Amino acid sequence: MQNHRRSEMVLAAVLSCAAGFVDAVGFIHLGGYFVSFMSGNSTRGGTALAEGNWGGFVIAFGLVGAFLLGVVSASILRKFVPSRKRMAVLLYVSAALTGAVVLFDLGVGVWLAPAVMALAMGAENVIFERDGEVSIGLTYMTGTLVKMGQHMANAMTGGEKLLWLRYAVLWASLTTGSIVGGFAYFALDLNALWIAVGVLILAVVFNNYGHRSSPRHPAVRVIL
Repeated sequence: MQNHRRSEMVLAAVLSCAAGFVDAVGFIHLGGYFVSFMSGNSTRGGTALAEGNWGGFVIAFGLVGAFLLGVVSASILRKFVPSRKRMAVLLYVSAALTGAVVLFDLGVGVWLAPAVMALAMGAENVIFERDGEVSIGLTYMTGTLVKMGQHMANAMTGGEKLLWLRYAVLWASLTTGSIVGGFAYFALDLNALWIAVGVLILAVVFNNYGHRSSPRHPAVRVIL
């Protein structure tokens, strides 16, 4: 993550905030299941099976499957789009979240809406990709916290002093989004997702501006 430009880190923070928002909305709506945190769903699914709770098992692993489908489909999209790959995935995520809230508003496939939300969150993680692998995880923070801790240790022992801040900002963004998303859900139900869609549209505009204004030469390493 340290090799990304400052503008990319701003975009990543905004998208992590949106992911936290969506996950909080989904978590409350589903009564304790996640649309972006698949480690949690895997544990919930496993414990549900042990308890004989087949409904919980199906919900948990259904969301895992939808999330994985989002990753796969967005990765295929990146391969077939000749240019502006990040923009294409951003638009895909925006369209998927819009579809989820429209399904809810129409009263059609109410149980399908959370699955589409999970698909969107899986796809979001493909926005930052280098050499065929995710370079910035946007919807899960365990690895981010581990790296933050490692860089804090490096700073304490003579290494780069401020690099850990990049990881801290990403974690804080997701956490802030989850707080706002929780309040928004209690006020608007799943219609709170329109706020996330608006944030993603702003991210599309920001990414387009950054693409047009970025230098032609390769990005240099920038440290916060």
